Amino acid sequence: MPKPDRLVESRSLSYQGIYTCPVCRHGEIAALTLMDAFACNFCHHIFTANLTEQSVQVVDSSQALVWRWTGQSWRSAYQRSADLTGLVWVGGAVMTIVPPILIGLPAYMFPPLERRDWSIPLLLTGLAFFSHLTIAVWLIAEHHQFPIYMTLRVKLGNLLGYR
Repeated sequence: MPKPDRLVESRSLSYQGIYTCPVCRHGEIAALTLMDAFACNFCHHIFTANLTEQSVQVVDSSQALVWRWTGQSWRSAYQRSADLTGLVWVGGAVMTIVPPILIGLPAYMFPPLERRDWSIPLLLTGLAFFSHLTIAVWLIAEHHQFPIYMTLRVKLGNLLGYR
């Protein structure tokens, strides 16, 4: 039987411990004074804990995000509404596709005069597509709260003095 390189002591979730933040995975969560809650020192999210189930839930977000403590790391316990997730994806796709169609279709149906070129309609269609794609990606990242996105968001907020 191979010998492990290092011993990792498994520990249970308690208010006396300090744990890696499950949202940003950069900061640490610790118990708030005089409260049965945790807070992250990096992304500033607040969590309620269920010590019997060894889980935490973020309470300052519109999504009910829950993570279970395995003794060494966090595992997501997805309790998101599938309806809301599908709606975010469909809304992002519609928001990305419809505006460029509304700009490009009239330019295609009523082309510019012979002596003019297509540069302006193509430029406006491309600009509409990429600007709406950027907004849709931002909305999806806000909904799913990807760790890299959360880290960049907090660092940018600290740089600009928002937090």
